[in-house]
Amino acid sequence: MMDIAPVLPTTGTGPVVLVADDDEGVRDLVTFKLEMAGYRTLTAADGCTALTVAAEARPDLVVLDIAMPGMDGLSVCFRLHDDPATAEIPVIMLSGMASETDIELAYVSGAEEYLPKPVNTGELVRRVSWLLPRRP
Repeated sequence: MMDIAPVLPTTGTGPVVLVADDDEGVRDLVTFKLEMAGYRTLTAADGCTALTVAAEARPDLVVLDIAMPGMDGLSVCFRLHDDPATAEIPVIMLSGMASETDIELAYVSGAEEYLPKPVNTGELVRRVSWLLPRRP
C-alpha cells in the first residue's frame, strides 16, 4: 500500500524536507520536530513513494528510514544520487540497524549522514541545519 502525500509542503517559508519512514509514529515525530525548527515537510510511508515525491517536489533534503516496504532506503538513496535531477539532494539515513556494515552501506549508497534509531530529534535537527545551505 502506498501512502502518497500531497506534493505540496506544509505551510511556511523554510527549506523543504521529505521524511520517509514506514513507522507512522517516527514519521510524525520527525516531521513535528522539523516543523518546529522552521522546516516545511513532505512525507512518505514507503520507498517507492519517497522516490516519486522527491523527483516531483525536489525537496532540499531527504530523511530516509533504511527498512521500508517496496523499496528500501538504501535503494532510494542510490537512485536519488544516480539521477542528475535529484543527485544534489542531501540524504540523512535513519535505522534501527546500526552495525558497522549497515552504517557503511548507508554511506556507500550516497547518504551524507546516518543516525541510529531511536532517533535523537535534537541531533537530527542539528544535522539537517548543517546540510542545508544557509539562506538570506
